[in-house]
Amino acid sequence: MTKADIVSKISEKLGIEKGDVQATVESFMEEVKTSLENGDNVYLRGFGSFIIKTRAEKTGRNISKNTTIKIPAHNIPAFKPAKVFVEGVKSNVQVK
Repeated sequence: MTKADIVSKISEKLGIEKGDVQATVESFMEEVKTSLENGDNVYLRGFGSFIIKTRAEKTGRNISKNTTIKIPAHNIPAFKPAKVFVEGVKSNVQVK
């Protein structure tokens, strides 16, 4: 499902114009991004959490030059689904 699909579904369900829904979805995504960039996690009860995970420093390999490189510690955004969300997916989606 793409952002356009989400906008279409919400517009259909609520009877709101697609342009207004698109602006709302874009604004929501921007707020989540801004919060994470500022170091704040975003918690949506019953859905999940957008969190910042810290990756430790590690040693990697440059296989073309056959040398080792140091990958510094860094932060990445991550999503952790709520238990209710996970249980719903487990019980409703067939294993492929």
